[in-house]
Amino acid sequence: MWILWIVVGILAFVALNIFFYFVPVGLWISALAAGVPVGPLTFIGMRLRKVNPHRVINPMIAAWKAGIKLSVSELEAHYLAGGNVERVVRALISADKAGIPLTFKRAAAIDLAGRDVYDAVAMSVNPRVIQTPKVSAVAKDGIELMAIARVTVRANLDRLVGGATEETVIARVGEGIVSAIGSANSYKEVLENPDSISKLVLSKGLDAGTAFEILSIDIADIDVGRNIGAELQAAQAEADLKVARAQAEVRRAQAVAREQEMKALVWERRAAVVEAEAEIPRAIAEAFRKGQLGIMDYYRLRNIQADTQMRERLAREEGFAPEERPEHGQGAMP
Repeated sequence: MWILWIVVGILAFVALNIFFYFVPVGLWISALAAGVPVGPLTFIGMRLRKVNPHRVINPMIAAWKAGIKLSVSELEAHYLAGGNVERVVRALISADKAGIPLTFKRAAAIDLAGRDVYDAVAMSVNPRVIQTPKVSAVAKDGIELMAIARVTVRANLDRLVGGATEETVIARVGEGIVSAIGSANSYKEVLENPDSISKLVLSKGLDAGTAFEILSIDIADIDVGRNIGAELQAAQAEADLKVARAQAEVRRAQAVAREQEMKALVWERRAAVVEAEAEIPRAIAEAFRKGQLGIMDYYRLRNIQADTQMRERLAREEGFAPEERPEHGQGAMP
């Protein structure tokens, strides 16, 4: 008989251990004390679905105590989807206290999208100030200006899923600053009225498609940089000078080539003259044989050649260049 009682005791001990494993009694009592309708079968179902009851029931208790009635199935489904139940519930409580309309589905979607929904709600209550890096732009007069802006943004919960991040806002604000400074006729106008940049940039609706709403854009600092216009003009002049030098070098090379060509032509003509002069003795000999040239004619020809050579020698001795020698009728020797 006592063996039966031992077996019953063992079975009861095992059953109690199984019950306490599947049903965390302390958590169950806390839920009942907070008025959360949770039964043992709910805990058993969570254990079978490999859901940690503490990660679901504790946030649910906090939500019910704050007046937000959430169901176990909603929180459990979000947990199984890989979401952070505690962060979502904290965001719902914070939004409810701040009077921000936020449903559980919207908060769960934001959380599953990888955004910190609690931080987004906090940013909706307390707008954040984003400082842009130093943005460099050039006015129409060529003077560079470097500006730093502080952008006050507030999270837009309706556009948080799929909306662009802070980097996009900073990039758009920087682009707007460059456009505003670039449209100014003089850098002095920008220095006198820096708020004109803020007004122009703010009027462009830069927060479209982003997860934020731009409240204000303030120019924190603006410095004068280099004279970009003068530098560009100097660079252009240097480039024009290089082009002119290159063109002059091309013309010089062409002139040298023409000079070489003319020299080659002169040498070719001189060679033709020498070749023609070499034919003269043959022609004279041929004329003698045919009786077309007499001996006196030949001597007269030699006398003319000697006279010509003498004139050239005298001209050289008197300092006349060959092309400056006086001819007959212009002071030449008789």
